[in-house]
Amino acid sequence: MDSFDKIDRRLLSELQAEGRVTNVELAKRVGLTAPPCLRRMRALEDAGVIRGYHADIDPAKMGFSITVFAMVSLKSQAEADLRAFEEHMRALPDVRECHMLNGEIDFILKIVSRDLQSFQEFLTSRLTPAPNVASVKTSLTIRTAKQIPGVPLD
Repeated sequence: MDSFDKIDRRLLSELQAEGRVTNVELAKRVGLTAPPCLRRMRALEDAGVIRGYHADIDPAKMGFSITVFAMVSLKSQAEADLRAFEEHMRALPDVRECHMLNGEIDFILKIVSRDLQSFQEFLTSRLTPAPNVASVKTSLTIRTAKQIPGVPLD
């Protein structure tokens, strides 16, 4: 799905703002009837544009009071080593995001933890000794001023 018409973009914008909207309400908002709206949604899902639906959970209210960004440098940047590191990160539930970067740092991770002691334990027992890790630099967030999922749509 290479191009998106005005209705597709509106549909995506509405879903990004409110993922639990019913198909009937969504259709009304974008100016369609329910069946073609559902077909468009399915096409966007099948094309991988809509990757899923989830609840936006407040980490602090679930006991995860600390969010940390970790900058990780690897010993080797061979493709097999990069993939092995990514696979290891996928297996760690505390790691919520893992992005490969260009430049001096190989990866940036977003990590949630219950408290500083839990994070320190995670860092020393799970992250720093991970295969191929050369160094880890961490920064704890003080507050989050903006956090918007998705992409800007017209």
